[in-house]
Formats: sequence, structure tokens, C-alpha cells
Amino acid sequence: MAAAEQRQVRPWPTGAEPRPPSLASRRKIRNGFNLCSPLVLFVLVALLLPAESQQMHGDYGFCDARCGDAELSSTSPTKILIKGGTVVNAHHKEVADVYVQDGLIVSVMHGIKVNEDVTVLDATGKYVMPDSSRVNETGGIDPHTHLGMEFMGTETIDDFFSGQAAALAGGTTMHIDFVIPVNGSLSVGFDAYVNKAKNSVMDYGFHMAITKWDETVSKDMELMVKEKGINSFKFFMAYKGSLMISDELLLQGLKKCKSLGAIAMVHAENGDGVAEGQKKMIDLGIKGPEGHALSRPSVLEGEATARAIRLATFINTPLYVVHVMSIDAMEEIAKARKAEQPSGMSLLPLQGLGSVHCKQPYVAYNGPITSRHLCHFLIFSDIPAISWLSQTFSPFSGFSQTSMPFLGFLRHSRVSLPFIGILEHSRIEGFGKLGIYEVLAFYGGRRVIGEPVVSGLILDDSLLWDPDFTTAAKYVMSPPIRESGHDKALQAALSTGVLQLVGTDHCTFNSTQKAFGVDDFRKIPNGVNGIEERMHLIWDLMVETGQISVTDYVRITSTACAQIFNIYPKKGAILPGSDADIIILNPNSSFEISVGSHHSRSDTNVYDGRKGKGKVEVTISQGRIVWEEGKLKVEPGSGRYVKMPPFSYLFDGIEKADEKYLSSLRASVKRINYAM
Repeated sequence: MAAAEQRQVRPWPTGAEPRPPSLASRRKIRNGFNLCSPLVLFVLVALLLPAESQQMHGDYGFCDARCGDAELSSTSPTKILIKGGTVVNAHHKEVADVYVQDGLIVSVMHGIKVNEDVTVLDATGKYVMPDSSRVNETGGIDPHTHLGMEFMGTETIDDFFSGQAAALAGGTTMHIDFVIPVNGSLSVGFDAYVNKAKNSVMDYGFHMAITKWDETVSKDMELMVKEKGINSFKFFMAYKGSLMISDELLLQGLKKCKSLGAIAMVHAENGDGVAEGQKKMIDLGIKGPEGHALSRPSVLEGEATARAIRLATFINTPLYVVHVMSIDAMEEIAKARKAEQPSGMSLLPLQGLGSVHCKQPYVAYNGPITSRHLCHFLIFSDIPAISWLSQTFSPFSGFSQTSMPFLGFLRHSRVSLPFIGILEHSRIEGFGKLGIYEVLAFYGGRRVIGEPVVSGLILDDSLLWDPDFTTAAKYVMSPPIRESGHDKALQAALSTGVLQLVGTDHCTFNSTQKAFGVDDFRKIPNGVNGIEERMHLIWDLMVETGQISVTDYVRITSTACAQIFNIYPKKGAILPGSDADIIILNPNSSFEISVGSHHSRSDTNVYDGRKGKGKVEVTISQGRIVWEEGKLKVEPGSGRYVKMPPFSYLFDGIEKADEKYLSSLRASVKRINYAM
């Protein structure tokens, strides 16, 4: 238990007020933390270097005795200076040095002087930013993994050691795994996963699955949130007879999540429909891997996604849809997000001190928010937010052309947080200088997050029809990889902000385990790899092709995850006080994925043979260099459990929406009892 409770990553620096555990809580001003850049620090090569083909180094069966590229102790220095680069975050860039000591980013500024005991990385002529070129980033965060998971009569081949080692080699420095209850017990399941993670080598957090409902489960959910650092619970709408829950249970779980400030997550497939589809395929004599995809058509994913969204709307609580694999599911999320309307706004400082919080009825501190509290220059990327602002403050009384010369300067961006602005603090009590702010809109409608995974963005289902069973079976996962066309649609949704962040659903089984279903696709363990490949593949797929910017890449691979699960800016940011989880990625270097060189224990890889641009050359975890020149330096047991506090920004404004709902009921009606 001690390992799991080693530390708590607070959403704000020491001395900040924690969010009270109630929906009526208000986000307070946090002082003393210089938020100068979101997410991961990358060092981008500014000069055009010749593309150098570099195969992902390693040894298949990373943790086997024959593996020779890993040193099982970390002797890397804990003082590192990244010097002279252009530090770029999601909304700002500047030429600066970045100094790391004892696992934390200590300073981001120009001309830092250090002693001889500091390792210096010269970034002159390069960009230092979240994920890009030769980018030095605070590392990617994978929101969706299954390490050491017992499932379908076996256990995933990658445990917390081999899976995390693979992650570090690929530039991911934190992941969030799913705890599966033991016989429905959350506490027993948590203890089991604490034990599984004893050999961990990097930071990790936990989600918790809910597989049954009773008073004990309800009380255990409170324990998980208040004491164990879990702020998200997953409900399986599929896997009938094992993990699947009913709508009644889902409703109870949604209500409990709302009361605790925890995010409800769903695996959205109609489990009854899948069971019927499986029976149909077997009756038709279709027993191979192709039967898996045919039995779970996208309409069943779309139906379950729509149902979950509507039930979450009914309860008025945030919903996170994991592994969105189809156009059907994506369109339901798009409709829900389009229906959302901002009910207030929160300003998180990216540069300068403190934060400002504004909510309906637009109260900042104890005074009303009027046009004087707005900024001289706003850049919006969320059209509903623009509409809300216009309606709320129209006709912008109190502003003159002199004081607000750039009022009409509105710009729509493909991917960004709800909206961004440059604020004049001096117009708000307690602030006296200009600073750059990240602005989060609070939605009074549905708060829906959509998470695609790498396999759904890149692959299609064609290889499920491969005549070689071993080849076909390695692509079996749920929801299934879809036919060509769904991948492109999901990429477009990611690039336009309909979907918000990218996971992997890393859940690996080797060819022997997959062969359990050689005569019946229903017995093939579901799952594919991706924890090592994600950062490379998303860079090549989305940035190299121009679908998203470098700053968008940082957001979808790290910052958004940290914000959603309330560990920002300790994670997902390059700021003084943030954890020193950094990667250096060279955009001009090429990679090639190979089952013979990856660090997973599996003897299969669904991306085997894939080549692309953008290679992670250095990974820094907890302030130590753990991946450099194709070699890992990891220490079993050095991983840290990251507690995730409840009531992330997704919960802001919920109580106001509840009040509005109650006031709209016009009930109960007093009636005359004529019987008297």
C-alpha cells in the first residue's frame, strides 16, 4: 500500500487551496506559480538535417534475460540544463533556458548559469517545446492502458515493468491504467494492482472499473476518491456475462460519480447486440478473426455511445468515451459537443501569477463581472464561446474604441482549448501586469470527452481477413478496428477538436494467447499494442501531414489528459514546479517499427514494418535520462503512483445547471383536494 500512496500530485503548487469535495466548490486564485508553457518540452531541430533512418532500438522480449540494452539502475545526473532553445508551449514561445533539478523543472528563463556538475544539452537553433521537431517535452501521457490485466482466461503479456519500459522508449512518461475489481471488490482490486505495480519504472495513475453495484461498491468509490487518488470510474457496456453492466447500474454509477467529482468513463458497445451478433456469425459458420469485426458492427458502438451520452445528460455529469473507433460513435460525440453552451469561464494563467475565475452570475471575488473585467485582446477558438460572450456582454457596454481596439479580432482554430486570451490583469483586483492566459469555458450542457486510440486512427480491418490466423488474430480488439474510411474520419475529428486526446488501449497478448481462439473468434483475447509507438505514429500521421500543429500535438498527447484528470500543471506542462518528464524528438529523423526491436514482451506488433518521420531520441523521467542513444536505463520500483484529485474543470458550472433545471420545473403544483 505504501507504494501506491507514495505521493500526491496536486493540481496546483503547495500552498494552493484544494478544491472542496462538493459541486458548489469554486476554483480559487493560485499564487506563486509561473505558468509559462503548457505540456511537454520538446527540442525541435530548426535546421534542415538530412533524414536519418533509425530503427526503434531494443530487444524483443525486453524483460527476458537475453535482453542486453537495458541497465537496471539509473545513474543519470539529476541536474540538467537545456540551453538556448526557443521554448514553445501551446500559446507562447520565447528564447530561454530550462533548468531541471531533483526531478522538477526549476526555472524557464534566459541566461541560466550553472555549475560543472550539471549536464548541459545545447538547444541553440532549436525549438524547446511540447512534442515536436527535436522537441524537449515533459513527456506524453497515455490515458488508456491495461498492464498485467487478467482477461479472457489469461493475463496481458506486458506487466508494469515491460510495458512502462516500452513507454519510456517511445516518449511516454506517464500512463493511467485500469484497476479491475476482484469479485466486484474495488478495495481488493486496488490492492492487487498496487502489488502489480511494485516493479514500475515511471509515473502512473489508476482509473477504476465498476462491474457490479451494491452499498459496498458505493462506499468503496468514496474511499477510492478521497483516500486512494482515483478520480475516474469505467463502466463496460459490453462483454456480456463478465464485465458488462446494465443501464440501471450505469445510472447509479453516474450519480455517484457526480457526487464525488469523479469522471464517468464508458466502453460503449451494445453488449446484448454484440452477443446476438456473435451467435449469428457462429451459426453462419464464420469462426475466424473476421467474425469478431462482423459481430460488432459500428452501429452497436454508435447506439451505446448515444445512450451513454443521454444518460449522462439526464444525470448532468461529465462523460468520457474511451477508444472511439467508428464514425457512428464520433458523430454522437460531435452532436453532444455541438449542443453544449458555455455557462461561465475560468482563466488559468500561462504567464504571470494567480488565476481568475468567473461563473454565472458572473461574479469575480465579490463584485459583478462587467465588460471592464474582459481583456483588451481576445482570441477565441470556440464558436459557441464567442456566441455566449456576445450575448452576455452585448453591446459590450463600457468599452470604447480606445480601450478595446481589437475587440473584433476573433480567430477560429482547428484544435485548441475552448478559448484563449491575452489578459490585462490590471483591470482585475490583485493583478498588475500583462500575462497570457489559458481560458476554459464551462459548459452548461453536456460535458463529453472523446478519446480515439492509435489503432483506430491508423489501421483498417483488412488484415482480419488474412488467411494466416496468427496475423489476423493480432488485430482483434474491442471495439474492433473498422473498415477503411473510419480512420480518416477519426483523424479529421481529432484535428477539429471533436475528439480531444489520444490513448492506446495497450492490452497485449502474444501469439500463443491469441491462439486460444483458433477455432472460435469469441475466445481470442482482445487487445493490441501501442504504448511505445503512440508518440511516433501520431507525429507522423497528424503533424507531418499538416493535419495538426506542433502545439496541437502536445495538447492531444499530454496537456488535455493532464487537465481532464486534474493533474495539470504538475503534469502536462513545462513550467517551474512541474515534474521534469521531458522528451527530445527529432522531426528530421526517421523511425521503423519492428517486432524484433520493440520493448514489449509480445511476439507480435500490429504496426510491424511501419516507417515514418519523427524520432524520440531522449526521454527524461523524474529528472533522469532513461532513454538515450537507443538504450534504456531503468530501475525497477522507481515508478511513482500519482494521485489524481476529484472535481476537474469539467465539473465547473454543474451546480448552476442543476439550479436552472430545478427552477424550470414549475413544480410541485399545489392542488385543491375536493375530496375534503
